[in-house]
Formats: sequence, C-alpha cells, structure tokens
Amino acid sequence: MLNPRAMIVRRAALLAALFVPLFVPLSASAKPPASTAKPAAPAKPKAGASAPGASAKPTAATTAKHAANAAPAAAPTTHAVVVPPPVKLDVKLDVRRKTLANGLRVVMAPDSTSPTVAVDIVYDVGSRVEERGHSGFAHLFEHMMFQGSANVPKGEHFKLVTSHGGTLNGTTNQDRTNYFEMLPRSELPLALWLEADRLKSLDVSEANFENQRAVVKEEYRMRVENAAYVPAEIRLQELVYQGYWPYEHSTIGSMRDLDAAQIDWVRAFHDAYYAPNNAVLSIAGDFDPAEAMTLVEKFFGPAKTASTPKFDETQQVPPQTAPRDEVVEDAHAKLPAYFDGWPIPKTRTPEHYALELAGMILTDGESSRLYRSLVRERAVAVGVQAGTNDFRGPDWFELEVKLATGAKLPDVEKVVDWSLGQLATKGPTESEMNKAKTRFMSHFVMGLQSNFARAQKLAEFEVYWGDADLLNQEAAKYLAVTAADVKAAVAKYLIKEHRSRVEVRPAADSAAPPPAPPPALPPPPKATAVAPHGPPTPPPPKTPVKPAQRTVKK
Repeated sequence: MLNPRAMIVRRAALLAALFVPLFVPLSASAKPPASTAKPAAPAKPKAGASAPGASAKPTAATTAKHAANAAPAAAPTTHAVVVPPPVKLDVKLDVRRKTLANGLRVVMAPDSTSPTVAVDIVYDVGSRVEERGHSGFAHLFEHMMFQGSANVPKGEHFKLVTSHGGTLNGTTNQDRTNYFEMLPRSELPLALWLEADRLKSLDVSEANFENQRAVVKEEYRMRVENAAYVPAEIRLQELVYQGYWPYEHSTIGSMRDLDAAQIDWVRAFHDAYYAPNNAVLSIAGDFDPAEAMTLVEKFFGPAKTASTPKFDETQQVPPQTAPRDEVVEDAHAKLPAYFDGWPIPKTRTPEHYALELAGMILTDGESSRLYRSLVRERAVAVGVQAGTNDFRGPDWFELEVKLATGAKLPDVEKVVDWSLGQLATKGPTESEMNKAKTRFMSHFVMGLQSNFARAQKLAEFEVYWGDADLLNQEAAKYLAVTAADVKAAVAKYLIKEHRSRVEVRPAADSAAPPPAPPPALPPPPKATAVAPHGPPTPPPPKTPVKPAQRTVKK
C-alpha cells in the first residue's frame, strides 16, 4: 500500500489525468437517427440519470420534434475530441488472509492514511438461498440482528457505536448480508466484540420477531407499494429470471410470505446460516494486523460452527426464445417509462466485462450514445441508464428509459434499437473505448478510497470468489477488453429474442376523472342609480313574455 504522502500525490495525478474532455462525437458509421430541431443544452446531470428540468412541460417546438425521430440521418457537426487511453495505475492493496479453527475467514487491509478503521462482516446468505414461501427471510434477519444479544441489550449496539464516534448499518441483497461499523482506530476492540456477541448469542425471540416483521412490512409499503417505478423493476426481474427461483423473487420478499412466516422457520434460518464457517470478517484502515488477530481469536474463536446448506451453483436460467412484454400501471409515476432486461453471463467473466463497458458507452455521461440521442438532441426522454446488475450468479443487463411528456414509446424504441444495432454491428469507436475505460478507472480507484469501501469489497470477493486478493487484479480485466469484445457481447446477448420488457404507464391521470370545477358564483347585483337630489330612479318596467304556443296533435 502506498504511504499517505505517496497516496496524495498519486491521487492528484490521477485526477489530473482522468478528468479530460469527455464529449466524444460518434463516428460517421455510428450516427443516430437525427432530429429536425436543435438539440437541447441541459446542465450536466449525474451519469445515466435524469436530465435537469425533467418534470418541466415541453414547449411546442419540443413536442413537435417527437415526430421527427424515425429515419437515420447525419449527426450534428461537432469538433472531434480524441480521448487518450486511460492511465494505467498500479492498484495494489495490502491484503492479508487468515482462517480460524471454526471456519471464520478473516481479511485484513491495513492502511494508515486516516486514523479510522472499518469492520465489515459478510454472511454468505442472501435472498437467493430462500425457499419458496419463505421470501424476505434474509432481509428480515438483517433487522433481527439489531435486536440485542447476550451482553448487548436491544438498541445498545447503535448507542455504543455512535457514542464512540462511529457509524454502522447493515444491508441485504440477493447474494449476501453484511453488517459494518466505521470507528476511530482506538475503537476496533468495541466493533469486534459487538459483532462477535450477536453472532454467538442473538436474541431471536417471538417479541423481536413480531416487532421486526411489522417494521419490514412498513418498509415494503414505503419502498415498493408507494414508490414510483419500483413495482415495474421487480416485475422485470421476475420476467428475466422466469423459472430460476434464486433470482426470480425480490430481496424484500412479499407481504404474503411475511404474513405467513413462523418463529420456528426464522430460528431455523438463523441457525443454518449465521455461523462463523459461513462468514467473512473484513478489517480495513489504521490498525495493527497482529493485534487485530489476537482480538479476533479472543472474541470469535468460541463461536460454534453450523451445518450450512450448500447452494446449488449448477442451476441455470431457462433459455428464452421470444420477447416477454408486460404493462404496469403506476399511480406514483409522473412520466411513462420502459424497462428492458436481458440475461447475461455471471460477473467476472470476459463477456461480462465487455457488457459493463457497453453499458457505459450507451448511457454513461452526456456524450454517451443514448443520452445524446434521446435526451440532448431529441428531448424525447428525461433520463436513460443501462448496465449490468452484477449478481454473483447468472447476471442480467438492464436498460431504463423515462420518456418526456408527449413522447411516444415507438419513437423512443426505434432510436434505442438502432443504437444497439449499431453497437452490435460496427462496435464502439476508439475514443468511446478510451472514455469508458478512463471513467471505469476513475470509479474503481475512487471507489476504494474509504476504509469501509475496501473492507466491503474485499469481504465480497472472499465470499463470492474465494480470494479477496483477486480484487487487485480486477482493473486489468477491464483494461484488457477490446472494441471487438464489446461488439461481440452486444450482438450475442442484447437481442430481441432474449429481451423482457415492462412498460410503465402513469395511472394517476386515468385512474379517476378530474374533479368537477366548483359552481360559478352568481354575478353581483347591479348598483341602483341614485339621483343627485330626490329618490332613487325606479327600474324600468318588465316586458311581459308571451307564453310559448304548443301544437297538440289530435
């Protein structure tokens, strides 16, 4: 690991090298369908996110341009900016690995850059191991782990960490569950003792179970039922993984399964998966490895092993031979959108690296192909993003487009399909490849700056791939991808026959007719003219109305 001074110098050089002009025009062989209107010039948004002013109502000129997206034509004339190749950095973390007698794997990455330390314990249990009818158990246990243990009463875990200048939390996904603390370096014993205590003696009581079941159900209402576009994303994942249960269901589970859960099922889940031989303890930051191992042996050594069910890695996603399409009406969505998904190879395979860069070429930054075509030049979308989801097992590639008001899905779809076809047949340009790799290196290096980020990434590599030190080889894998690799991967996997789509239609406008306007107020009475001297002038006499005649047939 570089010393602190060298790290500062290297990071300054990195920033100077990475942030080169990134507006890269497409070559003549990759010109998107053109618009007859002038391109918009929004401020720079987050890469792959919505454009500024996304909720603003388009002007008449913007609305008119929605119909001009059909035929490919020449791209706007721009001054070519050649992006140089990315800077090759020697990213080498000081990784040390140990294993206790009870099977607990320990990964350490000492670095004295800042006087802090991060502890992250990752359990090899995510929603992929859940049985049918038991969805949401992995996430439920993330909550249960904060409900107290033999020596730490309920709620004290948070108080002890925060009162000593630290932060903590836990997260769950399809492939793992983790719990972490970030503290001053002097508080490493506290973090290790707290994690060991709840590993050995969690309070899995009926009262805690019922309390946290209610909490998770409320979280489901907030983050799924009342969140725009989330039900569509969950449904898309179900379509992509149709027939492959480990990833076919969402991590948060379903209300039905949460309601049906029994305390005995929950205890059995805990006993099977929360054991030292099914976990990796990762420590990163300013600490002495020898002293840390002494503490780990002291606190975690007595923990008992368990017979953990082995996940069947041979399961495969059933082949898909035709597109799958569904429509979701979303009362919380303000704009129409659509989500596309394709099954792709697992993470850390050559084709996966190529597809990751393809996602960046398509939607990462204002100069990316789809952002330029849909958001900047045509204003038919307010945001577009694409990329891999990085699941441990069979992965999937997702593309999301939020349409602008007045835009038509077939017009947007035509531009997207054309762009994918160009990438599959002609491949990316040299400048696009250099830009994608440069931005990747920026994300990769900056993403490992904090002690917590290093601790979590190293723990995940140890759990997923069996060796945390593989993280040191990761950057080279991306830099080795060629334009031909990207072209071949897109042509093989991002095809219509393998696509699943969920279209989102805002339901708020059509769910109920708008309320009737309030009745008009009667006009105010006319003022009566008053003579300067004398009584008011009487109103004119009313003209008698002749009654209407009716013709009666005899």
